[in-house]
Amino acid sequence: QVQLVESGGGLVQAGGSLRLSCAASGRTISSYAMGWFRQAPGNEREFVAGISWSGSSTYYADSVKGRFTISRDNAKNMVYLQMNSLKPEDTAVYYCAVARVRAVRTGPDEYNYWGQGTQVTVSS
Repeated sequence: QVQLVESGGGLVQAGGSLRLSCAASGRTISSYAMGWFRQAPGNEREFVAGISWSGSSTYYADSVKGRFTISRDNAKNMVYLQMNSLKPEDTAVYYCAVARVRAVRTGPDEYNYWGQGTQVTVSS
């Protein structure tokens, strides 16, 4: 079992930045890809960014490409999401998740452990 706890969310003005953190415990996550997803009210959970087990490969949704950066520190069992140039449409609950495999995956069904989420609100 893996427990994931997200932090770093909050209220920010459009154009601002936030850095989300995801702390894993219970088991090392170093052998698995990790991902960030988000869900806005009334919407389905959507893929935001993913990173391979080693950190050598990353993948982003088109909506965040060039603005968000995913990274990981396997020694600390941590994953991060740096979010710059935030827009009101980025408002959502953000979740980190552990994939079932080492390579980046974009479908929620390909992740088997999830955190409780952290709220990000971007005001216009």
